[in-house]
This record gives sequence, structure tokens and C-alpha cells, in this order.
Amino acid sequence: MALILLFVLGVGNFAMHKAVLESGHPLLGQLPWFVHMLGGRFGLLVEYLLLTAAMLVTYNTDGAGGSGAALAYFGYTIANALAAWLIITRRV
Repeated sequence: MALILLFVLGVGNFAMHKAVLESGHPLLGQLPWFVHMLGGRFGLLVEYLLLTAAMLVTYNTDGAGGSGAALAYFGYTIANALAAWLIITRRV
């Protein structure tokens, strides 16, 4: 069940990241050069690696380690949602 929840959260994170990239916010132009590698898809690669790591740790551990990874990814998703909302609504 935790893996399904992580997958759904991952889809949400990818959607939020894509929306921020397409927002055209001036803040995006001030990011370091390596963020713009691969046409802005470097950040999507990082999102993928985070999701994969959280899912692997959750799958391979019994008990506290896996649930800790799932909770950490949930916290990351909440922070990501807040940041995306601030950027897309131009409150930043």
C-alpha cells in the first residue's frame, strides 16, 4: 500500500515540477546553469531519483526504515506543493 501511495505522490511531484517549468516565472532564469541542462529536464531526473530511492527503501525494509522513507517523501511532497503554489501564483 505504501508503494502505491508513493507512486501517486511521485506523479503529483512530476506534475507540479512540470507546471513550474512551464510557468515562465522570472525566478527560473536565475537558477544555476546545471539546472537548465537537458532543457530543464535535469530537475525531472532528480525527481525520478528521489521517487525511486523512496520506493526502493520502502520496499526493501521491514518496519521503521521503510515507513520513515515514505514519511520523508510525503514531507518532501508537501514542501514541493507549497513551493509550486508560491511560484505559479507569483507570490514569490
